[in-house]
Amino acid sequence: MPYVNIKVTREGVTAEQKAALISGVTELLVQVLQKSPATTMVVIDEVELDNWGIGGLPVEAFRHSQQG
Repeated sequence: MPYVNIKVTREGVTAEQKAALISGVTELLVQVLQKSPATTMVVIDEVELDNWGIGGLPVEAFRHSQQG
């Protein structure tokens, strides 16, 4: 029984995009590992930006540092 946890920042991911992620990940597990879709779990967690860091920085500061 595969369990996949996708974490994204909370920045307006639509229900349609989430459905596409769930469908796509499930299909990938079917194709690559021959897993049954009926027993494949996909969970999407949306994380507030102030709880996400990259390269030792809060995500907003990291993005700002990449712009210059």
